[in-house]
Amino acid sequence: MSQARCHLRAALFLAAVSPRGATTGVTARRGLSAWPAPQEPGMEYQDAVRTLNTLQTNAGYLEQVKRQRRDPQTQLEAMKLFLARSGLQVEDLDQLNIIHVTGTKGKGSTCAFTESVLRSYGLKTGFFSSPHLVQVRERIRINGQPISPELFTKHFWLLYHRLEETKDSSSCVSMPAYFRFLTLMAFHVFLQEKVDLAVVEVGIGGAYDCTNIIRKPVVCGVSSLGIDHTSLLGDTVEEIAWQKGGIFKRGVPAFTVLQPDGPLAVLWDRAQQISCPLYLCPPLEALEEGGPPLALGLDGEHQRFNAALALQLARCWLQQKGHQGLRDTEWLGRTQVLRRGPLTWYLDGAHTASSVQACVRWFHQALLRGHRPGRGPEVRILLFNSTGDRDSAALLKLLQPCQFDYAVFCPNLTEVSSAGNADQQNFMVTLDQVLLRCLAHQQYWSHLAEAQASPDPWSAPSPEPGEPTSSLLASHPPRTHSTSSLVFSCISHALQWISQGRDPVFQPPSPPQGLLAHPVAGSGAGVLREAAAIHVLVTGSLHLVGGVLKLLEPALSQ
Repeated sequence: MSQARCHLRAALFLAAVSPRGATTGVTARRGLSAWPAPQEPGMEYQDAVRTLNTLQTNAGYLEQVKRQRRDPQTQLEAMKLFLARSGLQVEDLDQLNIIHVTGTKGKGSTCAFTESVLRSYGLKTGFFSSPHLVQVRERIRINGQPISPELFTKHFWLLYHRLEETKDSSSCVSMPAYFRFLTLMAFHVFLQEKVDLAVVEVGIGGAYDCTNIIRKPVVCGVSSLGIDHTSLLGDTVEEIAWQKGGIFKRGVPAFTVLQPDGPLAVLWDRAQQISCPLYLCPPLEALEEGGPPLALGLDGEHQRFNAALALQLARCWLQQKGHQGLRDTEWLGRTQVLRRGPLTWYLDGAHTASSVQACVRWFHQALLRGHRPGRGPEVRILLFNSTGDRDSAALLKLLQPCQFDYAVFCPNLTEVSSAGNADQQNFMVTLDQVLLRCLAHQQYWSHLAEAQASPDPWSAPSPEPGEPTSSLLASHPPRTHSTSSLVFSCISHALQWISQGRDPVFQPPSPPQGLLAHPVAGSGAGVLREAAAIHVLVTGSLHLVGGVLKLLEPALSQ
């Protein structure tokens, strides 16, 4: 058995191995869950979610999307067919007042701000977004709240059985994939609930995204653009801008935040080709009319761009101000802080280069605001994962200036087995694959630390003025100042090691045997138990943030 295979099996519980041992490839065979869809589904929420999970997109479908990315009409025609089989026509969607939002960074936050502003004026709102953090019903909201398990279950089975009844034996695809199904379901829910206005977040892209079946939105928005999902959208930000501009509609106003010159020019060209009036969103300062700075419901300076765009989108419908809605916005997992005794959890689902840069600035500012001189040693921990085709090494390099004492990596699994939690199941990857990726993250981090090592092995690094001191930097020789790293097999084990029983809410049963078996885990546990303050940044993946929230905030699962 190869050394990498040995390390992989050890990581089923805990791995703190040398990252150099993870260079050999391993063929993945074991799935994350083999829970079958019920043969005779009942009306239980978990049964509905398990059946929905059988529709998760597979590698073959994604390859098809890549081939058809220059032919969006193929995608939209397929979606129209599914819509018709579900009992609706495209004309039925024209009855909905929809605000359609795309972008690379901040589109979800922009949608959340927009919905909150509209709701603050007494409108009945619908909101469709992705991904979910804890429960899949979060993706479809009425008046800011996820639809109830009962309403989700009702609409799921109605739509599922309708599609089953109308499938054509001659068709190679009888059921829509996961995201398409939820998009169809959202439309049905919004129509039945008779919402005054719905905010719809584009999934990936724009031109070929299944939400682009919307013909007559009231307004469109484009948040910050950057490099992401290159295998689907293109290798340059200009190509990505072309895709995002695909949601523009003739005669429908659209707004964009300030973009780099290249992608902004592409958006202007797309708007002219489509005869869409495109406007550049002014900064939030210009909208505050000389008053005090707006206290946003979301922390972080970068959210001001999203808030400004949200105000413009809402004003297209309201034609009046909506600052109160911004203050009242609650959008979990984005620049969110949870303070629990000596532990402070900083949660941000940043997963692109630009959003991670913004996350680092926010984390640094939050540390400075919360610093209490003289209270004792403080420890900084990074909890990270990244999925898909994202450049994890580049993201980790951006996080290095935070001077973490420990870097912890784990898959986006709350427990080693997700069979009992349908909302967290993922059939698109195997356990071997996600653990190997975590080991690769650890290897990247180690290489970055080696490259940044001080030429003088005995010269201590100087903390920035006013910053909290790190207990490890203060108590260990400078030659060991590179971050210690650990790989855990699931989020629960990672949180148990990080919290050491000191989080008053997260109190799992006794730690599993062997949690502190490795010297790094054992010595680190002592440091964490003695620290006056522990600052934990959770980032890299919204799914990771969602798993952490599920464990730290059990009420979200109710």
